Amino acid sequence: MDAWLRWALDYVRDWLQFQVGMSRQPGCMIAIAHRGEIVMEAAFGNANLDSGEKLTPRHRFRIASHSKAFTAAGIMRLRERKQLKLDDPVGTYVKDLHPDVGTTTLTQLLSHSAGLMRDGHDSGQFTDTRSYLTADELRAELALPPAIDPNTRFKYSNHGYGLLGLVIEAIAGEPYADFIQREVIEPVGLRETAPDATLLAKSVPFARGHSAETLLGRRVVIPGDNPTHAIASAAGLVATAADTARFFAQLAPNARKSLLSVGSRREMVRRQWRIPQELEAYYGLALMSGATAGLDWFGHGGGFQGYISRTAVIPARELAVTVLTNSLDGWAPVWVNGVMFILQAFQAHGPASRRTRDWNGRWWTLWGATDLVPMAKQVLVGNPQLINPFMDATRIEVTGRDTGRIVESGGYASHGEPVRRVRSKTGAITGIWLAGAQLRPERVVRAEMERKYPKGRARRKDA
Repeated sequence: MDAWLRWALDYVRDWLQFQVGMSRQPGCMIAIAHRGEIVMEAAFGNANLDSGEKLTPRHRFRIASHSKAFTAAGIMRLRERKQLKLDDPVGTYVKDLHPDVGTTTLTQLLSHSAGLMRDGHDSGQFTDTRSYLTADELRAELALPPAIDPNTRFKYSNHGYGLLGLVIEAIAGEPYADFIQREVIEPVGLRETAPDATLLAKSVPFARGHSAETLLGRRVVIPGDNPTHAIASAAGLVATAADTARFFAQLAPNARKSLLSVGSRREMVRRQWRIPQELEAYYGLALMSGATAGLDWFGHGGGFQGYISRTAVIPARELAVTVLTNSLDGWAPVWVNGVMFILQAFQAHGPASRRTRDWNGRWWTLWGATDLVPMAKQVLVGNPQLINPFMDATRIEVTGRDTGRIVESGGYASHGEPVRRVRSKTGAITGIWLAGAQLRPERVVRAEMERKYPKGRARRKDA
């Protein structure tokens, strides 16, 4: 592993833990794979707020629409065995469909361009007001005409991926869950993944979902263990962040080992449609793609009642990042973006030098936290409150053991002013003077605030 990546992973862990606490999220799990191997995983917060159960990297989450990539991999496996062609009409394999649904191709279903309804006439399965559709219920809805003509535009459809699950069952002659377990999950070596939550052993740790605080002023626990029936192929899988990152990493065309041929992987990643109303966002075959922080990526996201998740694979860096959150207002998508900003910053600047490596740590003022992050021969002043903690970052040149100078900063900051570290009699660093701002440890600032601003002084205007 490159030295810059080791330093980046340490900061990612620290930054994300801060973000989880700041956002008051119940829990968050992250895993990062490099060249197919997990090089970092961590879990923060709780698996269940009611019980107080702590979240660990071994807890399973609903990974929701990440499931689509598993289904697409199953379809590509059948294609490689010449058991189907991607331009086959779906009616070749599944009967009693509406004629206009039956003529849509497998490629159109995989790329969400078949024009089908997204979730049917009652999508209450995603709001816990009804159960997920059974195969018979799904077939009844697929006997109705499409919502729009095929090949008109990108139009997301869980029904379309439910239909792909029926295709797999028709060709394999067995339940979707059995096929995906044997042909996709096990060959990749995923030991913490199951096709549906109902298939988990009772001894397996499972993270419960949570509502947002908005309606009740508090979060409630959403069990999240309900069966997804015929929609399992669109949204049913459960996994850890580590298994999810491993799976998506091996879908990269340049992955060293994979379930699929290079040709199949290239076909999945290839941009088929631009996603309307999103800036530079595209969709292939069960894989979304785009660019963040100058890095091209592909992956997927997921939303299940009580869970939000996101994965991004960066082929040029041979990295895969998965973030899972167990709340309806989970920040997984923006946190994956934040990780990419951090990775790009460390890769661009390089690891800390011997002169700068101990200029680090999180320091506080009344205004919040400030991170000193050494990179190469400079020290960046990071803001862990931001999704891109190094946006417009002040840069410090180290001039002595405990002295430095701000050599780059914004016009409203303190360009050109001195920086110095303060030490105790024992030599421990107890604070930083960043120009005229005194930065101190969290415990010191907290104690000072409690002394200066005791409880009871704060009052609402209408009190």
